Amino acid sequence: MLNQARFAAGSRRLWASSCHVILATLLFTSVSQQAQASGYALREQSASAMGNAFAGATAGAEDLSYMFFNPAGLTRQSGSQVVVVGNAVIPRLELNNVRGSTAGEVPLSGNNGGNAGEDALVPVMYAMWGVQESFGLEQNIKLGLGVNVPFGLETDYRDNWIGRYYALHSKVEAINVNPAIAWEPIKGFSVAAGVQAQYIKARLTNAVDFGTIGAAAGGTPGADDGVAKARGDDWGWGYNLGLLWEPRSDTRLGIAWRSAIDHRLKGDGDFTLDSAGIGARLQAATGLFQDGGIHSDVTTPETLSFGVNHVISPQWTVMAEAQWTRWSQFHELRIEFDNPVQPDSISEQEWRDTWFLGLGATFRPDEHWTLRGGFAWDQDPTRNRTRSPRIPTDNRWWLSIGTGWSPLPGLTFDVGYSHIFIEDSSIDLSASDRGNRSRGNLSADIDGRVDVLAVQGRWVF
Repeated sequence: MLNQARFAAGSRRLWASSCHVILATLLFTSVSQQAQASGYALREQSASAMGNAFAGATAGAEDLSYMFFNPAGLTRQSGSQVVVVGNAVIPRLELNNVRGSTAGEVPLSGNNGGNAGEDALVPVMYAMWGVQESFGLEQNIKLGLGVNVPFGLETDYRDNWIGRYYALHSKVEAINVNPAIAWEPIKGFSVAAGVQAQYIKARLTNAVDFGTIGAAAGGTPGADDGVAKARGDDWGWGYNLGLLWEPRSDTRLGIAWRSAIDHRLKGDGDFTLDSAGIGARLQAATGLFQDGGIHSDVTTPETLSFGVNHVISPQWTVMAEAQWTRWSQFHELRIEFDNPVQPDSISEQEWRDTWFLGLGATFRPDEHWTLRGGFAWDQDPTRNRTRSPRIPTDNRWWLSIGTGWSPLPGLTFDVGYSHIFIEDSSIDLSASDRGNRSRGNLSADIDGRVDVLAVQGRWVF
């Protein structure tokens, strides 16, 4: 009877915490995101891990928020817990020396696009139920729930900028609900598995050069512009796995796998025609540029992570991380229209697989305070030949610091700060490339940097 009562109470606590986590995250994720890991991924899932530039996150298991990086770390946590994380992301992405022309080499006029980066708030939440304590079991079993924003992107350029036929506004948001179970069958060795339920939505806009497309109908290339908008969403499913091994009392090794998730986004494609009437003539004569349904296949990438955490002394801990991400399956962004006469919109990508490498250290002067630091290199999947203004970035260097404060037993606050240096890169897109004839030629130099401030609260009850 006692175990049943514990089970019921634990279930109610987990259910209440989970409902609050999911509801709050769904409310807050309407805020824009700007991707700060490679590609359109978001690494900002833990303020405490950010303090070490996410070095050793797969082996760290320092608190509940580390379950995103390796769910096997749940076995190192005690009691039932709730963790709430908020990230303020402030990017700066500017294009300089922007030059563009139509496929017929007519120079395009306009502005440089301004700061394409959008400030964002990225929320993350976790809950854990200590099954072992609730049932009085000898086996160390934990159930955890993470509600994360693993993928997000927003770039927004000024109207009438030179590269308007490639991109105006791009926004991708993903919510990942990830329940997981962890078990320690042998002391010092833990295994874990989780399910990913992922919702993703996207909105893309760009100008349409009706002047070039309808030049034979009296259009003026680069002057008679309309706008194309595409939006869609989808739910997808995946899984994640983790192992955590302590070969010695002062050393932890971790390995984790997060699967790819296939999405088939469905939604609407809308066209705003030009004021000169060129688009309307093309629409009437050919049936093109009609509003209607669209769909697009998107696969979020799988990741394989390795981490090590080594305690040098009661005050000092060092850690390292390596993560591989399979971006190479992203060959093209293709939008298919329900309108049978409307050709697919194709943007070549040809991304490559990437690595993330990080080193960090933690200093604990006493039982109440923790100081962290870290440095990391984050390889970008884009290539010079196909880099798009929708994601105009290159390799990143992370420099991070952080602190943790435990004023009371069971209550901890963490703060992490990262400055991300983005390597200078360029855009060099040609009208002769597949799918680009109506978009023309575009070249530009890219200057970017990002500041991220993360705060986190943990309550153990």
